[in-house]
Amino acid sequence: MSCGTGSRPGASPRVRARPKFLETLPPPPQALPAFTQDIAPPDLSPWLTDHCGIPGVVHHEAPRPGPHVVLTALIHGNEFAGAIVLDRLLRERIRPTRGRLSLIFANPEALARFTPANPVASRFVEEDMNRVWSRQVLSSPRRSVELDRARAILPVIETADILMDLHSMLWPGAPLILAGATESGRRLATMIGDPPLVVSDHGHKAGPRLIDYERFSDPAGPYAACLLEAGAHWAADTVRTTDSAVRALLRHSGLLPAEPTPPVAASRQLMVTDIVTAETPCFRFVRPFQGGEIIRRRGTLLAQDGPDEIRTPYPDCMLVMPNLRPGRGQTAVRLARILPTPP
Repeated sequence: MSCGTGSRPGASPRVRARPKFLETLPPPPQALPAFTQDIAPPDLSPWLTDHCGIPGVVHHEAPRPGPHVVLTALIHGNEFAGAIVLDRLLRERIRPTRGRLSLIFANPEALARFTPANPVASRFVEEDMNRVWSRQVLSSPRRSVELDRARAILPVIETADILMDLHSMLWPGAPLILAGATESGRRLATMIGDPPLVVSDHGHKAGPRLIDYERFSDPAGPYAACLLEAGAHWAADTVRTTDSAVRALLRHSGLLPAEPTPPVAASRQLMVTDIVTAETPCFRFVRPFQGGEIIRRRGTLLAQDGPDEIRTPYPDCMLVMPNLRPGRGQTAVRLARILPTPP
């Protein structure tokens, strides 16, 4: 089994089947498709010097009290739409009207390795920076580029009242906000309002994300975090979605003045019930699904993982960010149930 934590009605999405002869052979390597690249990495050199004691971190504090809002970009080095937006805020000399605003370029060393010829290779240098956010890992003697950098920015994370982590997607899918497992995260995501798709989940089997860090995952705590998945990695629309969400967060938290904005659709709430992890190198979807796609029938075949069939465990099952080329041990897809609209 590879399901994550969380309750899930019905049968398991993983059904054991007798493997066919061809399925017992090593799969042929699958080449990644050519991805459209409409945007280029920003020049972050003005912000990577020591502005506040930590290179790549910029603080601005208002004279009036208010929340400490932290915006993080570049947890993954090839996801730089968020860095473009933070760079834009800094060049516009945005200042909070109250509280404190911290902008973090989390993994500039990975970004420096980006090349359009192989755009997926700069996700990280040594390990996924979004799987290390537990006190046990951060306090361990283990070293890596990403762990050392996480430890360097941890003092800022430890003082955040509100955090939004800016990401994008390799595979096609509707923009969404991941709210983690807490009510505070769901409220924050709903407050932002755009994109209107809000998904509550329990993270990844491979390790905790920044929004899963204990400061934000305590259900009784006052702090909130969410993760924006704003669209395709290198699309201009992803920058626009990120910019809109960031400014909405700053307005709603009171760091920027309120201003008239166009009405947005009511948030659509979903709960992840299953996390399907690739258990073999033979994991294959039956077709190239897109994130946000709703599968109407229970028991619909989604993928084959060696001798296992992955099927929808209930009707109207939404696929959250399917990874069409998962490696063994990686999250292949999350399955989510649409929650009733609150009265």
